[in-house]
Amino acid sequence: MAKEAKKVFDLRLLRRIFSFTGPYRRTLYTAATLAIILAILTPLRPYLIRTSVDKYIGHDLLRGLIMISIFQFGMLLVESAFRFWFAYRVNWLGQTVVNDIRNKVFTKILFQDISFYDRTAIGTLTTRTINDIEAINDIFSEGIISIVADLLTIIAIIIVMLSTDWQITLACLAPFPLLILATWWFKEAVNKSFQRVRNAVAALNAFVQEHLTGMYIVQAFAAEQRELGKFSEINKEHRNANIKGIFAYSVFFPIVEIILAASIGMLVWYGAARIYNSHTSVGVIISFVLYLNLLFRPLRMMADKFNVLQMGLIAGERVFTILDSKEFLDNNGALKVSKLKGGVDFKDVHFSYKVGTPVLNGISFHIDAGKTMAVVGHTGAGKTSLISILNRLYEISSGQITIDGHDLKEYDIYSLRSHIGIVLQDVFLFSGTIADNITLRNPEIPRAKVEQVARMLGMHEFIMRLPGGYDFDVMERGNTLSQGQRQLLSFARALLYDPAILILDEATSSVDSESEQLIQHAIDTLIKGRTSIVIAHRLSTIRKADEIIVMDHGTITERGSHSELITSKGAYYELYTAVEQNLAE
Repeated sequence: MAKEAKKVFDLRLLRRIFSFTGPYRRTLYTAATLAIILAILTPLRPYLIRTSVDKYIGHDLLRGLIMISIFQFGMLLVESAFRFWFAYRVNWLGQTVVNDIRNKVFTKILFQDISFYDRTAIGTLTTRTINDIEAINDIFSEGIISIVADLLTIIAIIIVMLSTDWQITLACLAPFPLLILATWWFKEAVNKSFQRVRNAVAALNAFVQEHLTGMYIVQAFAAEQRELGKFSEINKEHRNANIKGIFAYSVFFPIVEIILAASIGMLVWYGAARIYNSHTSVGVIISFVLYLNLLFRPLRMMADKFNVLQMGLIAGERVFTILDSKEFLDNNGALKVSKLKGGVDFKDVHFSYKVGTPVLNGISFHIDAGKTMAVVGHTGAGKTSLISILNRLYEISSGQITIDGHDLKEYDIYSLRSHIGIVLQDVFLFSGTIADNITLRNPEIPRAKVEQVARMLGMHEFIMRLPGGYDFDVMERGNTLSQGQRQLLSFARALLYDPAILILDEATSSVDSESEQLIQHAIDTLIKGRTSIVIAHRLSTIRKADEIIVMDHGTITERGSHSELITSKGAYYELYTAVEQNLAE
């Protein structure tokens, strides 16, 4: 926090935020012009009231009073129109810049290296994308532009007051040192509470996001009360941080009112003496009362606006941390292909998620186009890591992976991934319809093609039994569907894009026996004519593979066909025998 506090006036950061106003310079210049006009107009009304009192009311000139009153009313309308247009343009500029920054941040998030999400809480990213970017909007609506406008107004008012009667002005401003001290205390107190509130909001978002996603586990293990206690602690910190800020506001604003009353008291005391000695007029005193109120109005909010500006800059720095992140795989390939044959080669491939902690050690194998290879092994053997690097979700440490004789890095990454289909054990479905989840909301895919794929996989009938058929709303994560139904949708999603290479990662391990036949038919349809890498526990899928490799601690310990590996009676034989016994029981 202390480090953040030093960056209150980070001009470099402020310039970077304002660089997003480039396409909207006209609006920015309009707001600046309006700020100057309003600064000039603000002290004009008290001056007109002074003129009304001294020149017309004091001399009983009714016609002149009526005319200047009409002029004052007109000035009020003009000033109100300018204030409306200033507020509207400033807020329009803020919201437009926020829109652009949020699009840029989400684009960056979409194209981040997948390892970035292994280390970053989803709730934190949500806070950066929504709360922190909204704080950047405050820089425009309540921050720097508003502060500049208020400073111009204060300067204009003080200049008019000094030019009217510098002695009364100095008397009125005598309590100002107290206001400066109170403002400084308020700024520091609110700044600390703002930082605590921001940190608490990030913690709340991360906690709620994680627990909503894992609610099944929370309830399955009867952990509701324990997790509620954790949430209550985080929520209490959020409450206490806000209360600190409320306390500062509750102390500061009464102090400002007291100082304003003291300034008016000094005005009345000294002004009365000036009137008695005929050194000033009643109109001047009345106008000074109005000047003081106009002066204290922006001063009252100045400290608050500085804090808003500071928190906007801090939020901006957090957002730019994401924008500046280099944790993404460079799309350094230029090779785009309309069709792959699907021949895959791993040549002495090494891979680790963290430096110094190898996951794959010297993996080498070849898969002919159109053939199926099964990968088996105990948990932690490196099976999932093996397939995660095939479509460059992660970059390998050393070695080489080629497809159809070309290194992966030669391919345009999006072209490469469009030819690789993946079906995972943990199927993720988005909020939306059955059709939306199969097509991933691609409007170019017609409904007839979706139905054709569903019929090929033997799942059309179960879809049509759902209310609404292909328009059935699966809800978030597909919780309204069974595990088998969700798995079938993921098969349809993969087949729809007709991939040359298919990856099945434990795609049948948690499917009930009733759905297994339907899913096995879908798998047979999927792998037909495609290069397939299958990680599976189901023996029916493994037996059909052209080759099986057995992995242990990131290395290949055995390879061969089902019959060859059974005959050798090695690690595969032990795995196979254990599964057979489980099925028998």
